[in-house]
Amino acid sequence: MSGSNQFSLLGQRRFAPFFATQFLGALNDNIFRNGLVILITFQGVKVAGMDHTQLANVAAGLFILPFFLFSATAGQLADKYEKSMLIRRIKALEIVLMILAALALYTGSYALLLLVLFLMGCQSTMFGPVKYAYLPQQLADDELVGGNALVESGTYVAIILGLIVGGIAVSDVISGSVSFSKQAALGSCLIFVAVTGYLISRQVPQTVAVDPGLKISLNAWQETWRIVQFAREERSVFLSILGISWFWFFGSAMTIQIPAYTADLLNGSESVTTLLLAAFAIGVGIGSLLCERMSGHRIELGLVPFGSIGLSLFAADLYFAQPDVVAAPANSVTEFLARPGGWRIWLDLALIGAFGGFYSVPLYALIQKRSKRQHLSRIIAANNIINAFLMVIAAIMSMMLLNAGFSIPELFLIIGVLNAIVAVYIFSLLPEFLMRFLAWLVVSIVYRLKPAGLDNIPVKGPAVVVCNHVSYVDPIILAGSVRRPMRFVMWYKIFQIPVLEFIFRTMKAIPIAGAREDKAIMDEAFELVDAELAAGNVVCIFPEGAITRDGEIARFRPGIEKIIRRRPVPVVPASLGRLWGSWFSRRQDGGLRKIPGRLFSKVTVRFGEPVPASEVTAEKLELLVRTLRGDER
Repeated sequence: MSGSNQFSLLGQRRFAPFFATQFLGALNDNIFRNGLVILITFQGVKVAGMDHTQLANVAAGLFILPFFLFSATAGQLADKYEKSMLIRRIKALEIVLMILAALALYTGSYALLLLVLFLMGCQSTMFGPVKYAYLPQQLADDELVGGNALVESGTYVAIILGLIVGGIAVSDVISGSVSFSKQAALGSCLIFVAVTGYLISRQVPQTVAVDPGLKISLNAWQETWRIVQFAREERSVFLSILGISWFWFFGSAMTIQIPAYTADLLNGSESVTTLLLAAFAIGVGIGSLLCERMSGHRIELGLVPFGSIGLSLFAADLYFAQPDVVAAPANSVTEFLARPGGWRIWLDLALIGAFGGFYSVPLYALIQKRSKRQHLSRIIAANNIINAFLMVIAAIMSMMLLNAGFSIPELFLIIGVLNAIVAVYIFSLLPEFLMRFLAWLVVSIVYRLKPAGLDNIPVKGPAVVVCNHVSYVDPIILAGSVRRPMRFVMWYKIFQIPVLEFIFRTMKAIPIAGAREDKAIMDEAFELVDAELAAGNVVCIFPEGAITRDGEIARFRPGIEKIIRRRPVPVVPASLGRLWGSWFSRRQDGGLRKIPGRLFSKVTVRFGEPVPASEVTAEKLELLVRTLRGDER
């Protein structure tokens, strides 16, 4: 399926009914939540003495609290039972809850509506582990990014529609044009969407249980601790969960303030609230869909730091866009957008959403790919627990800061600064994110790559890649082209160059020296190469032994033969073309070029067919690399 378009999944039964089911579930959640928050905010409703600003944060906390309390049980159920059956039962429960919500709306019992909101959170808690564990069982590895992107973008399209439908249902337009009350209109919508979602869920194909012998533990606290330990087995998975949870903290703290931000600061109407929330949702949808194109159908962790930078920048700009209260009312979307700063606020929220999509989609795909399949639902449940915990913290923090006298724009600025601090901390724990970001920048922006023959890199198992050496960024270009992580063998003096030393040590490159320079370093390099191959990894070496000084390929040294004699593995020849003369290549005197050259040019990266270990010689590999590169220096 590599290279296929993500939208083709929408025409396939293994994905389409599931997609529509989760779409309608998200739609109903947001019709109810937005309708309820708008009713509370613009009708001056008070519950237990709390005003609309406090109730908005309480409502957010009530919806996500069940994720913290019941995710452990939900994860066990999703691993133990067949998933299409679970989906149908969860959707049937949604119908019951929507009928109860309609009755509460009809009687005007806002306390009961908050209880229903909590029960809807329970229903969503049950659906979460099934939702994300379903995808890797039905999709191939190279479809995961596209599938997750569709689910994320579909969810946020549903949020947009939910905001619009929920806002319209409780607006004066509906109540003034028909005999229905706002509450009756909202209740009717909820029941209709729930029934439709259940009917579609009956078309979801069977998806086998991954651990049918699992014994369900009802001790929520003990099981919560256990599934968190499952998540911690793979460090990159656990750090990805922390990253996703932070995004939910960030997004929750931002969006739950929007109704009060609109009413109290922007002096806007319900329609302006819907517009601003829709901006965030549209942004996430667009950012998620762009992930597949920007990552080349693979899990591109380099998009995560890119997304994090955008989140902080535009959260901070939202503070500067409107720090003070506006006296003139904006009773319509047109009036708001015509006001100075209106478009800037809308664009800030849209870009926050877009960068959130870049940030979160690769992390979800990484969790699904690197987790043990029999534990995946419970790992997703652990993700939901940590998500919920941080979202509750976000609601509490927001209430405390607002009660302490901070304005909502100041809260946005604080969140942006916190995001930058957390991002630096997480990326320092797992430098792979930063290295992939650097590789993504080089291969996506600095140069225009034209990789060919990527299928010649073995999907699993050890292999050696041999390539001509043209510039200081060759390892970054190769790392950005190949789907598997590679360990690079590089001249030890490169590790003495300040910036390059940080980059290549973080990439876990292996320093090597000639026998006459430092035999101890050389011997240790061969030991490390053998250890990497024994562990099933891909090692890349540059057999010329140095970066070219004239653009030509030098004689390959026999070290590759020594490596293969000790550990017989296939060798993949590779070539880099059109890099000579670039900023990062050498002058003839050996120094780095100081004047940028050939930036943004097309760089060819070609991989030939693997050479069996029994046929490996330095001369043969040199000839193959020369042939692959051709005349493109």
